[in-house]
Amino acid sequence: MAGKKALSIIVPTYNETENVKELTERLTKAMKDAGIEAEILVVDDESKGSDETAKIVQELADKNHPVRIHSRKRSEGRGLSSAVLLGFQKAKHPTVLCMDADLQHEPESVPAVAGPVLRGEAEFSIGSRYTSGGGFGFEWSLFRYILSRGATVLAWPVAPSTDPMSGFFCVTKEALARGEKSINPVGFKIALEVMVRCRCKPVKDVAITFQERKEGESKLDGKVMRHYIEQLIPLYWFKFGILGVFFVLFMLIVAFFIARTTFILILG
Repeated sequence: MAGKKALSIIVPTYNETENVKELTERLTKAMKDAGIEAEILVVDDESKGSDETAKIVQELADKNHPVRIHSRKRSEGRGLSSAVLLGFQKAKHPTVLCMDADLQHEPESVPAVAGPVLRGEAEFSIGSRYTSGGGFGFEWSLFRYILSRGATVLAWPVAPSTDPMSGFFCVTKEALARGEKSINPVGFKIALEVMVRCRCKPVKDVAITFQERKEGESKLDGKVMRHYIEQLIPLYWFKFGILGVFFVLFMLIVAFFIARTTFILILG
């Protein structure tokens, strides 16, 4: 492997049995084609699909796929962000990448997303749906699009990215070390948390096509937006102090009235 770039790919899972095999096979090929020495670390939170997920990962490892699993019991912790941070800690390479297991993040895009960090051009790179060349591989509902864009606008003052809501990102362990004591392990927008608290600079957006989920169900529910705001306010405080908190509250009021007006116009 001498001369190859090295990357640890962290994949948090919860009831993702249907996708792990295809994801691993496509990642293995993409990394080989790109000349990247990679490990795939599945961090699985205990669920009804955990035993089957572990079995599939072991079968893939036996066939020389560079994949391993850490099966986390409920007593060890729960939630996406803490699973990702645990994976970063257990990764063997100095550059780490996080992606979803549901194949909405295309495995073939990993070399491009990791590229700026692996080449030393950035401390943090993120797969963006909203930068030039990025987009969606399916028809997204207007409601979800408005929520996503609204959440992105709210994060702009603290996060220098066109898509800070993305969960497809790459960072160095050196940058992570700067924020390890302040990163909030609760929440689901771990890229935003790392970008801000680790003071990553520069940050580079990489165009991706966000695909439709292959199998399983979306983890989104009615609590997501509230949890996002609860996560965002401390980031404003971290970067701007009390003025930042007042600003985000003001922006929330503005966003509410814009969304309300938009839906009134759509519904006639």
